Amino acid sequence: MNTLLWAAVPYVAIAILVVGTFWRYRYDKLGWTTRSSQLYESRLLRIGSPLFHFGILVVIIGHIIGLVIPESWTDAMGVSHDAYHIQALVLGAIAGFSTLAGVAILIYRRRTNGPVFMATTRNDKAMYVALVAAIITGLATTLIGAGIVADEHNYRETVSIWFRSLFTLNPDIDAMAEAPLSFQIHTLFGLLLIATIPFTRLVHMFSAPIGYLFRPYIVYRSRDARPDRPIYRNRDGVRTRQRAGRR
Repeated sequence: MNTLLWAAVPYVAIAILVVGTFWRYRYDKLGWTTRSSQLYESRLLRIGSPLFHFGILVVIIGHIIGLVIPESWTDAMGVSHDAYHIQALVLGAIAGFSTLAGVAILIYRRRTNGPVFMATTRNDKAMYVALVAAIITGLATTLIGAGIVADEHNYRETVSIWFRSLFTLNPDIDAMAEAPLSFQIHTLFGLLLIATIPFTRLVHMFSAPIGYLFRPYIVYRSRDARPDRPIYRNRDGVRTRQRAGRR
């Protein structure tokens, strides 16, 4: 079971992400969008969307730092074990609760507003379930890892080692198997969320509006000043686009 969960499932999720994203871009470019529903309702959206997006951005950055950077590197920079976990707890809790509050507002808005709910697909509903589950279990691991709920656990000695070993194609199954159950459940929901990205509106995260920064200004021209249609004057001296004497 450990081999299946921590050696096979991660690569299956990554394969689905890569192949599914390529397929979506190749055959569903018009569907590569968030399908904005701001036209139907904007008050709750103005509150929930920033909370969710800024919170999830900090969560992703925190995951990258915690999983990719080895503990020996932070020790070499003079960051103590206690200092690292305090900042991880504070920032992780703030970002996690902000993300959860944001997605809760967005789900409430989507469920209570008729037009917005009618625009919700089955894939969207499945995405929200996986997303909320990943957020809640992530908050649980933050509290558990800091020793607030249960015994303190240093995930950088288990989960982080396993995560980095995936990129060497030699998964450290034993390291992940030693992690508490809450960390394992959170990891599985994270992998499920990764596999659903190509088939939901979350795919828009791969769209970077870089071209927007370098595109030319929009130039407006008057309808009465088209360069391809010269302006003439008729016999009465009135400006016209038709040469005098012609029909």
